[in-house]
Amino acid sequence: MESVIRLKVRYAETDQMGVVHHSVYAVYLEAARVEFLEAIGLPYAQVEARGVYFPVVELGLTFRAPARFGDVLEVRARLSGLSPRDLRFAYRVEREGALLAEGFTRHLCQVGSRAARIPEDLYRLLSKVYSGPPFGYSPAYPLTRQ
Repeated sequence: MESVIRLKVRYAETDQMGVVHHSVYAVYLEAARVEFLEAIGLPYAQVEARGVYFPVVELGLTFRAPARFGDVLEVRARLSGLSPRDLRFAYRVEREGALLAEGFTRHLCQVGSRAARIPEDLYRLLSKVYSGPPFGYSPAYPLTRQ
């Protein structure tokens, strides 16, 4: 399963060179990830209300082409790694089908303030939509499903 969000680049997201600043991409990925969770029936606000969190512990991005003010982007997200304690998302940022950036985030499960196993009901739901290795899978970032 894959979710896709569409967004229009705002002027405030660009740098002096007129392109989207690299730090903004993390916000785009988060928006796509939250939409993915919503689409599978797992609104993140409800997960947090249970005291369960999935903080980002690793983020990787490869930039292929710049996005600019006014561009309409599609940000694609899918669950690309799942284990009892962590999960990984893969992303693609595109403009009219052209790849601008691709990357991943890795998240550890935290219950309260401690690292923990993903609660069984959440793990079952995530397992149903787990879709294997990410876009542009690299052996440098091995994924295993446990």
